[in-house]
Amino acid sequence: MNFDFSPLWISSKTAVASTLITFFIGILAAWFMRNKKGKFKVFFDALFTLPMVLPPTVLGFFLLLLFGKNGAIGSILFSLGIKLIFSWPATVIAATVVAFPLMYKATSGAFELIDENILNAARTLGVSEFRIFWTIAVPLGWPGIAAGTVLAFARALGEFGATLMLAGNIPGKTQTIPIAIFFAVEGGDMTSAFCWVFIIFIISLVVITLSNYWANSGSRKVNLVNKR
Repeated sequence: MNFDFSPLWISSKTAVASTLITFFIGILAAWFMRNKKGKFKVFFDALFTLPMVLPPTVLGFFLLLLFGKNGAIGSILFSLGIKLIFSWPATVIAATVVAFPLMYKATSGAFELIDENILNAARTLGVSEFRIFWTIAVPLGWPGIAAGTVLAFARALGEFGATLMLAGNIPGKTQTIPIAIFFAVEGGDMTSAFCWVFIIFIISLVVITLSNYWANSGSRKVNLVNKR
């Protein structure tokens, strides 16, 4: 039996690409929300975490409305000759949307643990907000940021519903591991399904273990700095 490893490659490069995107967007969003006050903070926080609780198929439907041929963004891209849906970039978009809340929440939690007095002392000394963010907040929150990055990668790797709706099931192009498992089971190929389940189980176990390690070490580090 010739085993096709293309879903592993597609899932890996999709997870890496979406994790890179969520890494920067998640950190910036978490820092922005930390410094926000007022009633709108609750709304935006709920908006950022909404993909975490919505069914993936619902997210996929909204993404189709947005990036489809007649969608707000898709119609513009289509007029430029760019067809986004049912392509590899569509898998990245779907994975990014579902992975972003994990990166955002983990980073927000890490930033919230930073003693406000440390940040205020830096502001009193005339340190710019950019330097406070880059030289104080990010280093202190790094273990939580790293944990969020690992969780975002794991979530992107296991994305199924939104990817299937937006990118479809095109072998060698958009067929990720979860999609390969689904269609292998549907086609009665239990051997291939078991192999893919085993592979993604091992990868997920490793990344969750790393996430727990960084989360625990991060809490100890921030508590030590705050006590000083």
